[in-house]
Amino acid sequence: MNRKHFLRSLTLAGASLPVIPSIPALAAAEQAVSSEALPAIPPYLKPGDTIGITCPAGYITPDSIKPAIQQMESWGYKVRPGKTVGMRDFTFGGRDQDRFQDFQEMLDDPSLKAIMCARGGYGMVRIIDQLNFSGFVQQPKWIIGFSDITVMHCHLSANYPVASIHSKMCNSFPDDWSKADPLQQDTILSIRRALSGEKMEYKTPPSAFNRMGMAEGLLVGGNLKTIESLSGSASSINTKGRILFVEDTGEYLYSIDRMFWNLKRAGKLSDLAALVVGGFKVKPDDPGEEFGRTVIDIVMEKVKEFKYPVCFDFPVGHQKNNFALKCGVIHQLTVGTEGVELKEKR
Repeated sequence: MNRKHFLRSLTLAGASLPVIPSIPALAAAEQAVSSEALPAIPPYLKPGDTIGITCPAGYITPDSIKPAIQQMESWGYKVRPGKTVGMRDFTFGGRDQDRFQDFQEMLDDPSLKAIMCARGGYGMVRIIDQLNFSGFVQQPKWIIGFSDITVMHCHLSANYPVASIHSKMCNSFPDDWSKADPLQQDTILSIRRALSGEKMEYKTPPSAFNRMGMAEGLLVGGNLKTIESLSGSASSINTKGRILFVEDTGEYLYSIDRMFWNLKRAGKLSDLAALVVGGFKVKPDDPGEEFGRTVIDIVMEKVKEFKYPVCFDFPVGHQKNNFALKCGVIHQLTVGTEGVELKEKR
C-alpha cells in the first residue's frame, strides 16, 4: 500500500466516509460489549520504562535484535533481552522449558512494562498452558507480536482479558533506519504510537469487493491458520460481537478455504460485528490441482448470509505494510465508497 493511502489520526481528524450504516451491527456490538467485562488496558509506556525481549517460538541471534534494541532505545525506553535470545533447539528459541521459564519470568517481573516477542515461527502453543498469568492479571503489561504469537493474543482474549499489540517484531526492524523506506518506518513507528497510548487510526483505499457498513466492537484476530489450530482448545477465540481481523502467508487456496470453513462451522463468523481481511500471500496451486477460487471468493462465500461489513486488503499481515493493532480494545470500522477507516474508540 502506498504511504499516501495510510493516514494517522491527526490526518484523519474530521474526515468522513460515505457509507451504508449497519445499525443492527452497531447495536449488537454495543450490547455484547456492555454485557461483559472489558479487557484491561495495560499502562502505556513512559520514557525510561523497560521492554523485555524473549523468544517463545523461533530462535534469533543477539545480533539480529540489535536494530530493534537501538530503535526502541531511541524512543526513550530501556530494553532487556531475555535468556532465550541466542538459544537454539533446532527451529526453536531454546527448549520448551527454556522458553517457558523466560516468558514466565517476564510476565512476573514488575520492572518490565512490555514484552516483545523476537520473532514468530512456531512454538508458543507448546508452552502456553504452562504459563501462570495470575501475577500478570494483577499487573498487566503489553505483549507484542504477530504470526505464531496469535496464540497469545487469542489465549488472553479467551481467558485473561488483557489488551495486547499485534505488530511486527524484532526481526522486522530495518538494519539501517536511514535507508528504510517510509512505509517500513511508519509500520515500526506504529508500535511506538501504540505503546505510548496514541489512539490508533487507519485509513485504506476502497476495494470493489468490500461490503459497506459500520460496526463497533472489540478488535480480535491474527494469523488465520493459528486461529484455526486453536479451535476447541482453551485458547479458542471468542468472536461474538467483535471485529475480527485475519491474515496468512504461504498457504494453498484450498487450505485457506478449509480454514474459513472451520471458522464458519465453529460459529466464529455468525455473530461478528465485522470482518477485516488483511494480507494473504497465497502459495501457487500445483499444476493440474487448481482450486479455481480467489481469497475474495472464499471469504464472501462464507459470509454471504450475514449482514456485517467486510473489507479486504487491510494493512496487516506477513508483509511490509503490517501496522500495529491493539487487540482487545474497542474499535469502530467504517467501510465506505471512498475507503475504509478503522479507529480506536476507547
